Amino acid sequence: MVTAQTLDITLRNDTASSNVFVTVTGRAMQRNMRPVFLSADGKTPFYPASPSAILQPLNHDVSIALGPPGSTRVVTVPRIAGGRIWFCKDASLTFLVNPGPAVVEPSMMNKTDPNYYLDWGFAEFTFNEHQLFVNVSYVDFVSIPVSLELENTAGRRMVVEGFPSDGLEQVCRELQKQEARDHAGWGKLVVQTQDGSKHLRALSPNSGCNLFPGLFRGYLEPYVNQVWEQYSRKDRTLVVNTQAAWGDVSGEMEHCHNKLLLSFGGFGKFEKPSTADIFSCSTGPFARTADYTEAKGAIGARLAAALNRTTLVENCQQPEGETESRYYQMERTNHYARICHEVSIRGRGYAFPYDDVSASKGMDQSGSLWDGSPKMLTLGIGGWRGSE
Repeated sequence: MVTAQTLDITLRNDTASSNVFVTVTGRAMQRNMRPVFLSADGKTPFYPASPSAILQPLNHDVSIALGPPGSTRVVTVPRIAGGRIWFCKDASLTFLVNPGPAVVEPSMMNKTDPNYYLDWGFAEFTFNEHQLFVNVSYVDFVSIPVSLELENTAGRRMVVEGFPSDGLEQVCRELQKQEARDHAGWGKLVVQTQDGSKHLRALSPNSGCNLFPGLFRGYLEPYVNQVWEQYSRKDRTLVVNTQAAWGDVSGEMEHCHNKLLLSFGGFGKFEKPSTADIFSCSTGPFARTADYTEAKGAIGARLAAALNRTTLVENCQQPEGETESRYYQMERTNHYARICHEVSIRGRGYAFPYDDVSASKGMDQSGSLWDGSPKMLTLGIGGWRGSE
């Protein structure tokens, strides 16, 4: 079955503000992956031209105004890859364009960005000829809560409730409690408004490591050492189910150039990752270097997930032996991910890049929805209030 050429998305204002603005961005699949925005009317695609200089204004209104609290507005999107639905309270976001054209998106990492001190967030989606895929993401940061409801043409309804309306406050409060316990740097992830009167967002530890060089340095290394010691024993073998064509693969320690590597034979070898490597899931042994293969990537994703959740010492069957109740139980763990899942109404939402890894019959942690015959996606901005 092939999806329709366009998709209707209902945007619901679940905040207390009458000034909520949405911007839809992505790459147009029917225009050779050109950058595309939805115009302010919520239906007309806008394809920015390539300027002759960097950081040029769009010179086109792409800010879609929502109505008062509780109101809805329907927008229509074409087939889009790498789509984002951006939302901002009490102001419109600024997007710029570089030669290419290449869109300059809002940044929560650059204090000179005109959007830095605005209250904004986004949900991610891809709508192609095969399906709609959409997810709630906390991989970069937490801000305005968002919920998802997807109805397909057969009437089936799927929901990701996301955070409650005070989700950001809860996350920031718990991060500060964790900081008081271990003084590891979790408090630095809490970002205040410019006047310091309230919380603006909570950064993920990966974002925090990029914003504050040296943050969390050495934090998870003791746990990684435990893992390496555990699987150096002859009576312990790590088995990773790739959940793909390669099936189960076994890992054991191997000495190579004065380093102790976790080796999966011809499928790949892994050096000890640093804390930053674990939080990013894309650097160090998890990077796409010259020896990268799809098989190594599948193994690396499952190792990175187990290291973030600190279950790799206890469980040698990854991820099939995993249960959610055992995640984040170590004193040193990804407490940001732990807190996000505790605050989320059903415990769902990407809190790190490989948070979609789970046992084959386990609960989806990622907060994703997908369907090959989507009819309507509803995005609730401001916190889950239940279905109408």
